[in-house]
Amino acid sequence: MPRRVAFLIFPRFQLLDAAGPIAAFEIAGRIRPGSYQLRVIAAVPGAVASSSGATLQASALGWPGSVDTLIVAGGNGTRSALDCRRTRRFIQSCARRARRVASVCSGSFLLAGAGLLDGRTATTHWSCSEEFRQRFPRVRLDPDCIFVREGQLWTSAGITAGIDLSLALIGEDLGEAVARRTAQHLVVYHRRPGGQSQFSALLEMEPSQGRFAALFDHLRTHLAAPLTVERLAARACMSPRHFARVFREQTGVTPAKAVERLRADAARAMLESGARSVQEVAEHCGFHDPERMRRAFLRLFGAPPSAMKRARRALSAPRAGRNLRQGALASARS
Repeated sequence: MPRRVAFLIFPRFQLLDAAGPIAAFEIAGRIRPGSYQLRVIAAVPGAVASSSGATLQASALGWPGSVDTLIVAGGNGTRSALDCRRTRRFIQSCARRARRVASVCSGSFLLAGAGLLDGRTATTHWSCSEEFRQRFPRVRLDPDCIFVREGQLWTSAGITAGIDLSLALIGEDLGEAVARRTAQHLVVYHRRPGGQSQFSALLEMEPSQGRFAALFDHLRTHLAAPLTVERLAARACMSPRHFARVFREQTGVTPAKAVERLRADAARAMLESGARSVQEVAEHCGFHDPERMRRAFLRLFGAPPSAMKRARRALSAPRAGRNLRQGALASARS
């Protein structure tokens, strides 16, 4: 019997938060026919406008029979949707009856508003993390994850992380082979682990004219130095406590996470260039201990440093073979 997957939207939802998971489940259903039935639902059925103005046609809340998996979209309209009693009650009902309840991006606000996340670990889009903490202090928020699973409840970070979440759900339902083929059809990685950092754009988070622009320049050129909060705060002419708070507000991450990310990005670039050993790169980029660097790579990139070296060799091997063949042809012609 097909699993019924419902996608909950509301006025000013983020289009890709819904469309990405819908596409993933639709493709998985084509790969394994009869696996899923999909339905878009809303408190007010009909054409529901996203934050972009594009609309999706939604059915009324509920489903004849039962919902297997509920996926709640996020977006600018999440805060208004929090005030909708029918929406909250429906989510609570699904939590009691459905096999899984999941959210994409700020859709986690709706799960938390329904009381589902109290005492549990969850994630959301990094830009919403401070507001989420203030609204829902009982939730253990981890804003550094692509997605988090707590039993039947799944929460994911922003926008494209909804596809990562969907691939994980599909893998649980139909096996990794189907999830992998689905990812291939979507032309995305199969698949980023849930614990991978969502801050892949950290280098771009601090504008060139921002408050910490000079500090970021210093960090990038002094990665091997001991970059403690106290030292960074002194350089920014702030107290450590005030610095840590303002830095997180400005960038969405703690100073320690930012330093780790910058070091990891620099280390990955060095490893992919093939110029140095893992030990040398760890020392040069401030990790000092290769094991410490390995743990950071697994968390941030989903692969160890050795995989970067192997990928580099794999890319170089065909080129080397091609050069040898070209040389042999040249010799034959001469």
